[in-house]
Amino acid sequence: MCSWSEEFVVSVGVQQQVEHVDVVMVGAGLSGVGAACRIQEANPGVDYVVREARDALGGTWDQFRYPGVRTDSDMYTMSYPFAPWRQEKAIAAGEDILDYIRSTADAFGVSERIRLRHKVVSADWSSADAVWRLRVDTPDGEVEMTAGFIYACSGYYSYAEPYAADIPALAEFAGQVVHPQFWPQDLDVAGRRVVVIGSGATAMTLVPALADLGAEVTMLQRTPTYVLAQPSRDPLAAALAKIPDERLSPQRKHAVMRAKNVAAQWASYQTARRLPRAARAVLRANVRQGAGEEHVDSFTAPYAPWDQRLCIVPDGDLFKAVKHGRARVVTDTIASVEPGGVRTGSGELLETDVIVTATGLAVELLGGASLRIDGEPVDVSQRLVYRGCMLEGVPNAALCVGYINASWSLRGDLSHRFVAPMIKHLRDGRYRSATPVPPSELGRRPLLEMDSGYLRRAADIMPRRSDAAPWTMRQNYLAEAREMRRPDVTTDVVFA
Repeated sequence: MCSWSEEFVVSVGVQQQVEHVDVVMVGAGLSGVGAACRIQEANPGVDYVVREARDALGGTWDQFRYPGVRTDSDMYTMSYPFAPWRQEKAIAAGEDILDYIRSTADAFGVSERIRLRHKVVSADWSSADAVWRLRVDTPDGEVEMTAGFIYACSGYYSYAEPYAADIPALAEFAGQVVHPQFWPQDLDVAGRRVVVIGSGATAMTLVPALADLGAEVTMLQRTPTYVLAQPSRDPLAAALAKIPDERLSPQRKHAVMRAKNVAAQWASYQTARRLPRAARAVLRANVRQGAGEEHVDSFTAPYAPWDQRLCIVPDGDLFKAVKHGRARVVTDTIASVEPGGVRTGSGELLETDVIVTATGLAVELLGGASLRIDGEPVDVSQRLVYRGCMLEGVPNAALCVGYINASWSLRGDLSHRFVAPMIKHLRDGRYRSATPVPPSELGRRPLLEMDSGYLRRAADIMPRRSDAAPWTMRQNYLAEAREMRRPDVTTDVVFA
């Protein structure tokens, strides 16, 4: 059987002199590398490339270099099922995750398919030729290429532009302003006063790390967030590690840990949603034990647990820093920034030398690329998701979106496991296109329903979901894993 590439050359001719591949993946982070592994496993001989806008693979874990950067999910559920996580820490440091992505890309032959500093600017589907025509910015200038299928694995935020929160008179500050997304590697905070503005996972990672570096740290939060201390090393993983590999393979050990943590995540989330008062009491008790009674209110949100994402602190490092006076938490609004510090709404001046704006990310889909069908722009926010990864009325295209109540990669791998057989079905059946089409008018709801700031800001650009399968995406890995184990790629799909 000839490849899509050969069929394309036969059908439209070689005179176009543009590169053509079967599949283009956008983004070479955790999702992009995982997608490449799954697609080539299901499609031996598939011709694909991974286009990465930045100058290194790794995505988030290469971009973020601030002190203490780490995952906020355990690595047994965040890593790939086919590449066991073998480090000691379940809540892992950023550099260890980056090494893991690199080693996986090398081991599965993905590295040689990655093209760095190649930013996909636009993708236009040609119905006449049944291909995507892409414009790509490269170090040698803009080039055009075509692809049979595109898969956006670039995450949900802009790597180039962080979210610019409205902080009154920030420009008046006489010291240094830093955003965690672009942390200066020469910044020395020892002996300096640092105010970290924010109450999310980034802020809670930074505060104990900066304290360890000798800074006098204040975390300024407008609204408290629920925080849970967990051991960075899993006792079960430590016990399994003592079993020789010849008796229990690394793959089996990884599978045991993954199953255990998936079940624990699901149980804790379901309990919190069904018994919010009890969950709130447990979370407050966890803070009381780690930080002391006087700090409980600083880590108790005014909403129900999991209305927004819960923050994990490994080994209670944030609680310890606060309890022992190496850091403090102030809950207040910002009236204005002055040359010497931050004036709160209650009138207190937080004197500081450095302000860190850990206020969130700028949401962006498809790596910032525009999407068109026969020249007509596609408004992604008006499209339903199909199987949580393809889009209503958009042929031969998918995007990777993760969970918000569990590890992002759990849902990412489910998407890969659907896209890979979809591509196989196209190739084996010699189809040129697959277009998801809903059977009738369906209700439309936000794809990711959580009251976090970045999701509220993204409401106008994210696709929608219905309540009817397969036009939905549930925040329930156990249910979706069963559905996607042997997915039917033909339901509600028109093949041509």
